[in-house]
Amino acid sequence: MITKRIIPCLDVAGGRVVKGVNFEGLSDVSSPVELGKYYSDCGADELVFYDITASSEDRKIFTDILRRVASGIFIPLTVGGGIGSLRDFDRVLGCGADKVSVNSGAIKRPELIYEAAKRFGDQCVVLSVDAKRVGGEFRVFAKGGRVDTGINALDWIRQGVENGAGEIVLNSIDTDGVKGGFDLEMLDAVSRIVSVPIIASGGAGCMEDFLNLFKTLPNVDAGLAASIFHFGEVRISDLKRYLADAGIPMRTI
Repeated sequence: MITKRIIPCLDVAGGRVVKGVNFEGLSDVSSPVELGKYYSDCGADELVFYDITASSEDRKIFTDILRRVASGIFIPLTVGGGIGSLRDFDRVLGCGADKVSVNSGAIKRPELIYEAAKRFGDQCVVLSVDAKRVGGEFRVFAKGGRVDTGINALDWIRQGVENGAGEIVLNSIDTDGVKGGFDLEMLDAVSRIVSVPIIASGGAGCMEDFLNLFKTLPNVDAGLAASIFHFGEVRISDLKRYLADAGIPMRTI
């Protein structure tokens, strides 16, 4: 049976890790370098690094900070923010990333997914989707959740996988930072239309939320969270032991 992954997320703005609610009201948390090393040392399966204002500020990702984060960890690293070209893929991978996450850049130029998958391999291309309920459908948002694209999220995800995305990170804006549990309805809808790994993001508030996720939606491969790990509400080692005891297959605890 495929083991489930626990993935902390570093949302970085101005060189610092921040966290908000529903993608708004960001507050300072910590140094991404220190926090990344901490998660690598305490049992995280992977780490996600998002430069969350790169796209909205129309700039490139902070490569100096990224290099320092990558050099201090020993787990796979996925990086996103301001990725709009194959040159951006090259630059981020050269800084130590294992996978590159595309979001607004792919919305602007959908062929980027195909081009990147062809050059770097499907396993390197992660399609990150910020989605929210609008008018009875799941809608894709861009620029860090600030802009409603009018695109149906399920259609967009299906197209992205067909073009070569090897993994999906589904960020529910509706549940982000609320700590009321993952968006199971949205995740279920996505899991029914694609066969690539799906990472659930947005809404984790306690260990039971991860258990409910994996029990309810066994096709979901990983749970991603930020604030509950950042503020010490849940320790990753405790979470993985709790899930293993409940029968969820986990990687090394």
